[in-house]
Amino acid sequence: MTPLTRPLDRRTFLSLLTAAAGAGLAGRAHAADGPPPRTIALGMDNFAVRAMGWKAPELLDYAASLKLDSILISDLDAYPSLDDAALREVKQRADSLGLAIYAGSWSICPTSKRFKNTWGSAEEHVRLGLRVAKTLGSPVFRVILGAAEDRKTEGGIRARIADTVAVLKSCRQAALDAGVKIAIENHAGDLHSWELVDLIEAAGPDFVGANIDSGNAAWTLEDPADVLENLGKYILCSSLRDVMIWATEDGATVQWTAAGEGLTDWKTYAARWAQLCPTVPIMIETISGFARNFSYKKPEFWAGYDRRPAALARFEALAQRGRPIPPFKAPDGSDKKKAEQDYQKGELERSIRFLRETVGLGRKA
Repeated sequence: MTPLTRPLDRRTFLSLLTAAAGAGLAGRAHAADGPPPRTIALGMDNFAVRAMGWKAPELLDYAASLKLDSILISDLDAYPSLDDAALREVKQRADSLGLAIYAGSWSICPTSKRFKNTWGSAEEHVRLGLRVAKTLGSPVFRVILGAAEDRKTEGGIRARIADTVAVLKSCRQAALDAGVKIAIENHAGDLHSWELVDLIEAAGPDFVGANIDSGNAAWTLEDPADVLENLGKYILCSSLRDVMIWATEDGATVQWTAAGEGLTDWKTYAARWAQLCPTVPIMIETISGFARNFSYKKPEFWAGYDRRPAALARFEALAQRGRPIPPFKAPDGSDKKKAEQDYQKGELERSIRFLRETVGLGRKA
């Protein structure tokens, strides 16, 4: 595997060109130090601007103002109504703005600490999401298992995976009938990338795939480049951001950042993306401004995680290159809500500008 956080050398670059040709990308392969062709769609996850409190119409208008190709609306309550007629109006608005909608929601694991019965049982939640996605023209319904705290529940994360697989299998025919695939995210430290692969394979990759989150990859002590490699052929959707990691006395600290302000080599990441999942949009979900320490040098830490030395070594290599960065703090005397809103929009907009102008992503010049 070529680490995607390092520049390509000549030999590796030539091997990538050969692979690209074999994948039908001949003639569109590009040098790592030049922008790729504008064939990879660029979008946003609405959670990036969660402080705005916008519903779908405002989110669509904002995404259009950024000249994006797609938007992941990851909350069912972001729609004014879940009636089919109202959803069709949302789709018509998106179509008129040249935006593809990707639909999503939250936990479908009935035994996860993050599961809520807002939308009924886990199975009812999935079936509702499939209907919403179909009506909106979304190719996927993005969901999650839970979060890192589920790793410490009875039976551990493997028990939660089994519970999620059971829900998915019970909804298989509904997904096939709708023509919508279910994309499971590696979310908030709940799943190592290899555990998500196991979940997808157990449920059935004919209707289940991955929503890749590059920031969350660091919360399972993985190099985001490794996670792209491991999930590559299963990727249906994305929620990406950059990350800064630095070593501490008891482990490492992770802080998410705007794209281009962390450790990710985005040109190389995009080149590999074009080989693994070229039809999937790169959608940005900036959640910046705070840090989290992982005390993995303490033996008790591993009670809830799967320790794989080779994967950890690549994560540690990133930490050795990183540096501490300050958290976000609203200026004294400012309107804290507005400061948070401005900060979130700034993080997202800088990310989009960097990915469009420096990396060359997006189909709208």
